[in-house]
Amino acid sequence: MSDYKTLLDDGIFDIRNGRFEDAVQKINQSIELKRDWEISYFYRAVAYQALGEFNDALLDYTKAIQLNPRMTDAYYNRAYINLTRKDIQNPDLQKTVEDLNKALELDPKFIDALYAMAAAQKKLGNYHTALEYLEKLIQIEPDAVNAKALKKLILQKYIV
Repeated sequence: MSDYKTLLDDGIFDIRNGRFEDAVQKINQSIELKRDWEISYFYRAVAYQALGEFNDALLDYTKAIQLNPRMTDAYYNRAYINLTRKDIQNPDLQKTVEDLNKALELDPKFIDALYAMAAAQKKLGNYHTALEYLEKLIQIEPDAVNAKALKKLILQKYIV
């Protein structure tokens, strides 16, 4: 009989090797043994996200955050799903911005969160705010090609 940590480690190993269904099964067993460990919910959410089971992933990221409100990556991943989902007509961009604000409050130099925030602000039509986030990102990572490209697009297409 494995303990919850071993089952979780095995699940993480499966995630790293692209065996997401196996990961979910092992992490489910880990959660059965220890229901109050945010790491298990976080990694199960990662596996669900990879499988395209976004609603389950969102529930698990939320559970991870409830158990540990300082889980920066859970806020970011939840926001990322809302920002990139194609199966929802009008995603809740305000919720996305709230999650990204929290991630950036916990880690102000979180490059991916800065870029996602810029993308969310662009979708909301807040072009100057989007540029502010891109500037912060470029200051931290001067070679950020995607950030520079998004900045150029916003300047050329949306700000005249």
